[in-house]
Amino acid sequence: MARIHTLTRRHDAPAMLVQLTDSHLFGEPETSMLGVNTDASLRAVLRQIEADGKHPDLLLATGDLSQDGEAAGYQRFARILSESAALDRATIRCLPGNHDQPSVLRQELSDWSMPVTDVGAWRVVTLDTTVPGSNAGHLCNSELDMLEAALAQAPNRHTLVAMHHNPMQIDSHWHDSMMIDNPQALFKLLARFPQVRVLLWGHVHHEFDRRRHNLRMLATPSTCFQFSIRDGKHIVDNMAPGYRWIKLYQDGSMATGVRRVQDALWHTALQPPDSARAA
Repeated sequence: MARIHTLTRRHDAPAMLVQLTDSHLFGEPETSMLGVNTDASLRAVLRQIEADGKHPDLLLATGDLSQDGEAAGYQRFARILSESAALDRATIRCLPGNHDQPSVLRQELSDWSMPVTDVGAWRVVTLDTTVPGSNAGHLCNSELDMLEAALAQAPNRHTLVAMHHNPMQIDSHWHDSMMIDNPQALFKLLARFPQVRVLLWGHVHHEFDRRRHNLRMLATPSTCFQFSIRDGKHIVDNMAPGYRWIKLYQDGSMATGVRRVQDALWHTALQPPDSARAA
C-alpha cells in the first residue's frame, strides 16, 4: 500500500481542489505549439485562478505536464507553480500523461508524486495510465491493485480518482484510439466501492461532465490549446485554456465548474502558428 499524506485543515470545512492538465511544456522555455506559447498560457491560467480568488487546498496536475519529457520542462513547471500566489497554501500532486517521461517526472517532482492523499473527509488517488512508447492508455495490474488497497483501507472516506487518459468515448461520432484500453477493469473495481464519487481525467483538451450511476465523470480543458470533435473529426478549437475547480464537502457532495482564461490574460500567450501537434 502506498504511503498516505494527510492535509491538515479545519475538519468541517469543504476542501477546494483545482485541476490543471496538459500544459505541454518543452525543455526549451517559451516554446510555441499550435499557435500557443505553452509557458505563457500556463502562467495565464494561474493568474486566472488568482483573479478568481481560488486558493486550493490541493492542486492536481493530470498529465502531459511536458511535451518532450525533458527534465528542464519539469523543473520549470515546478518553478512556475511555486511562484503562483494562488497556490500559496496548496499541496500539489501530479501524474504522468502519454507525452511525459514518467521516470523523469517522478525524479524531478518526487515530492508531488505521492499517489494517495487525504484531505478532509475525502481520499484522492492518482493513477498512472501511461504505456511506454504509445500514446494510448492502460491500467496495469499494479495500478489497479494500488487503487483497490487505497479504497479497501478507507471505506468511510469519499474518494476522487484521477488519471490522464479518458476511460470512455467522449463523442459517439469519433473513435478514440488513445483512451485506456481496459476501462471495464476499472469500472468493475469501482463498482465494489460506492465511496468513489468522482473520476477525473485530462488528455482530451476540453470540458466533459457526465454521470455513471453514483459516479461523476469529469474532464477539463488544457492549460494551452484545445481540441473538439466536429462532424466526426478531431480538430483544434480556438477556445481559451482553463482549469477546473472542485469543492469537496464533508458529506460526500461536491460542486464543480470550469473557468477559462479571460481575453486580456489569454492574448499574451498566443504566438504565430507552427506545425507542432499533440494529443
